[in-house]
Amino acid sequence: MEETILETTAETVAETTAPAIVSEAENVIEAVSTGNVDSSVLKDFTDALIAYLPTVVTAVIIFIVGKILAKILVRIIDKGMGRSHIDETAQSFMRSLLSIIFTAFVIVIALSTLGIPMTSIVTAIGAAGVAVALALQNSLSNVAGGFLILLTKPFNKGDYISSGGNEGIVEDISILSTKLLTYDNKVIFIPNSMISGSTLINYSKEENRRIDLKFSISYESDFEEAKKIMSEVIAEHKLILTDPAPFVRVAELAASSVDISVKVWVKTADYWTVNFDLIEQIKSALDRNNIEIPYSKLDVNIKEKA
Repeated sequence: MEETILETTAETVAETTAPAIVSEAENVIEAVSTGNVDSSVLKDFTDALIAYLPTVVTAVIIFIVGKILAKILVRIIDKGMGRSHIDETAQSFMRSLLSIIFTAFVIVIALSTLGIPMTSIVTAIGAAGVAVALALQNSLSNVAGGFLILLTKPFNKGDYISSGGNEGIVEDISILSTKLLTYDNKVIFIPNSMISGSTLINYSKEENRRIDLKFSISYESDFEEAKKIMSEVIAEHKLILTDPAPFVRVAELAASSVDISVKVWVKTADYWTVNFDLIEQIKSALDRNNIEIPYSKLDVNIKEKA
């Protein structure tokens, strides 16, 4: 019985307040346009406005309380996803999406409280949706790309990736873009559609990575001795894995050098540390053992006139 009374009251408010204020506003506009503004027209509009104010206040309160409840609900769902061990990038994406959905829901409730018929709201939302879809085709493709990234999971937060000529550590994935942080502390926002529709390299996906280096020595140097020196440097480095075994072989007999290929496996997190260590340590070891590293030279011959 109580629910019936509340519904009847709400319908009465919607039918009496909103049409009244709209009708009086139309009368004021018509009076202004014709130049027949009098006190009775303004009084009727003021009375309708005063009668409509409680409805406006109610709608504002509903909107504010709804926004607060939406934030609380998003936080609760976010914590639930955290306990479910859902990937952080997926959490961020779902958090943004749910926030938009809940906000739209609160706005619809507030508008219906103002006396606007639900059918009109739905029609307006549908028309606006079509217009927005046509105007924001690229943005919608980014949203679809975001969903595709979440479904296929080509990377996680904290992974180092490269896509479309940009590379960096994944900081966040939102509805429209993915945020990368470069090693020199630059922030890159890449549209999700570009990532989902182009080649993506994930350097952090696997536990181990291989370092490929090439060292050149002169033809006058003993390449077997050079290989031995390189192998000793590799054996002394504690971060280099022994399985798979390191690879040190002559790779090419170039025009002015003997090129030796060095391939070692390391933990992905140690990749750059070992990469630079090997370059420095092998160079120092070759110098100590008088193994010449060739470089471009220019011979200048001067002919004297007789």
